Amino acid sequence: MDLSGKNALVTGGARGIGRAVVEELVRSGARVAFTYRSSAEEAEKLRAQLAESGADVFALQADAGAADAAQRSVEAVTDAWGSLDILVNNAGITRDTLMLRMSEDDWDIVIDTNLKGVFNYCKAAYRPMMRQRAGRIVNISSIVGIVGNPGQANYAASKAGIIGFSKSLAKELGGRNVTVNVVAPGYVETDMTEAMPGSAREAMLAGVPLGRAGAPEDIAAAVGFLVSDAAGYITGTVLQVDGGLAM
Repeated sequence: MDLSGKNALVTGGARGIGRAVVEELVRSGARVAFTYRSSAEEAEKLRAQLAESGADVFALQADAGAADAAQRSVEAVTDAWGSLDILVNNAGITRDTLMLRMSEDDWDIVIDTNLKGVFNYCKAAYRPMMRQRAGRIVNISSIVGIVGNPGQANYAASKAGIIGFSKSLAKELGGRNVTVNVVAPGYVETDMTEAMPGSAREAMLAGVPLGRAGAPEDIAAAVGFLVSDAAGYITGTVLQVDGGLAM
């Protein structure tokens, strides 16, 4: 997939799936900006590593839940490179606990980061993409947003919300040649899933027909396809990359 000349913004790009997406887009020839909230050291290491290889890349500190930070991030890309062609909303957090013990703060911070963050960045990218009559938006959801999971009511709600939001936005922007799609990862080996109890990880892995956990690169490959010219007639879809877990 050739993304030469394309300008991309990836939220939550310093670690895990986000990092793999940044690397995939750079490998395909895109110029890439990525945001991070608190992983400053990891972000700088990634930026330096990619810049060393000749990539045009920069990192931005931003809280996905803050609308003004999203606007500044999009403007930083358009100011630097003239356009924003690809937006990948990956930033996300968990605050897992059974509903009985879930605090209002546990609910609010997950919804604000995971769902409102997608809204913030899509809204900031809306006019630039609409004006240029071209764009690719990929929002990272989760199979948990499709099938649910005990102890993750807040996370499941945020990820299910991303799906409904993305389908609505796809209908709004389709006439301007802007596609909006969703990638729903299954069990992927990242720092976030490492924080899950061992019993929960084992139970989830046991239900994967392909018999292995996913890698961040598996998700990045799906994103790379959806932002490419090969996916120009795909919009409003949910691509499950889960090894068959949610069949």
